Amino acid sequence: MKIFTAVFLFLLLIISFPMQAGDEFCGVKNSAFQENEALTYKVYYTLAGVFISGGEAVFTTTLENLNGRKVYHISGSGKTTSFMDNIFKVRDKYETFIDTATLQPLKFIRNVEEGAIKIYENVTFNKATDAAITSKGIFKVPACVQDVMSSIYYARNLDFSKLKPEDKVPFSMFLDNEVYPLYIRYLGKEVIKTKYGKFRAIKIKPLLIQGTIFTGGEKMTVWVSDDANHIPLRVESPISVGSIKVDMMDFRNRRSPMSSLLDIR
Repeated sequence: MKIFTAVFLFLLLIISFPMQAGDEFCGVKNSAFQENEALTYKVYYTLAGVFISGGEAVFTTTLENLNGRKVYHISGSGKTTSFMDNIFKVRDKYETFIDTATLQPLKFIRNVEEGAIKIYENVTFNKATDAAITSKGIFKVPACVQDVMSSIYYARNLDFSKLKPEDKVPFSMFLDNEVYPLYIRYLGKEVIKTKYGKFRAIKIKPLLIQGTIFTGGEKMTVWVSDDANHIPLRVESPISVGSIKVDMMDFRNRRSPMSSLLDIR
């Protein structure tokens, strides 16, 4: 799993109490985001203790129609800086089309260019037959399976008030023609200072898929805003060489007041 795939995965904001993978991933209503929301993140690498600006990730939400259904079209793009392009160029784009009534994904597109590697993936989810349809075939999936992007926005609507430290919840995600059983572990709440400002935050650790940049396991730490928006604020993780930090730098058209923001830098 390459670097911006992992950056998107860090944003999976899951509540954590014992349940089956589909129990809480069906039927939640949207109260965390709205159309025309935009979130911008800066990606930093650290080598020998020095932070280097490595790239940017941007997430946008629009309201559209797909095959007669009203959907949120959510797009996430990631790219490296001109300096990092000379080392390892990244141009990634992920899109999901989520049913506004159920917050379930109906279509997922991944178009990535990372160094010499190019990947294009187009997935249609048939919720009536619990199937994911790709160019490689038809795959049986759990009833409430998510994709990389839909997971982010669905989970932003879950109720964090029920959490206890060290609780975790399993969920299923479809990627690369496979279903991955994953989970998020809840660690508690704390105040953090980011490149944007000072926030009250919720702290979690996601289980990562083994990849070329990140090792598997709970190596990554994520902080999200402790308010109704549940906007991801920061991620930190070791990588194969050095470490990575991702900070939220801008948010527009949020659904609720950003009450977790204590001070702007």
